[in-house]
Amino acid sequence: MNPTGKKFLSLFLVFSLMMLSVNLYAKEKRGAILIITKKNGQQIGGELITIKKDSLLLFTGVDVSVDISEIKVIKIVKTSKVLQGLGFGLLIGAGGGGLLGLAFGSRDFMGGSTALEDAAVTGIFLGSIGLLVGGTLGFASGIDKTILVEGMTDSDIQKTLDKLRKKARIRNYK
Repeated sequence: MNPTGKKFLSLFLVFSLMMLSVNLYAKEKRGAILIITKKNGQQIGGELITIKKDSLLLFTGVDVSVDISEIKVIKIVKTSKVLQGLGFGLLIGAGGGGLLGLAFGSRDFMGGSTALEDAAVTGIFLGSIGLLVGGTLGFASGIDKTILVEGMTDSDIQKTLDKLRKKARIRNYK
């Protein structure tokens, strides 16, 4: 590999480590944000603190307990991951394309250009594809989830609450 290729690879690796280590910073565990619609039409929104035997405990500025028998709909509000998806898609696509261009460049792969030119062209091409795929996946993972509780059987409600418990700030409340 020529010196320019080594510099490009080193820069790519440093940039990748910086981007991927962002999620390693310690964060306090937060509960999911819920919007609960009660059977009487009242809406309550807040952070899910825990799930008790017969109620959900939300933090809305103050702690509010909502009886499960009063709940019509639970909406789990998800944060958008479009920018994160765009970033990872671009990084993976451009990085992979750049490495492919370096690996196969200057072998008449793209009409007699240099390896660095091939790396740039391939990186831009695959980076744009990665940008689209990553943005689409980020958008899809940020869509709110709505759970219709009214009309569920008791066993279905318990299964739903067990899944929802994983999203609570305090998961194992006794």
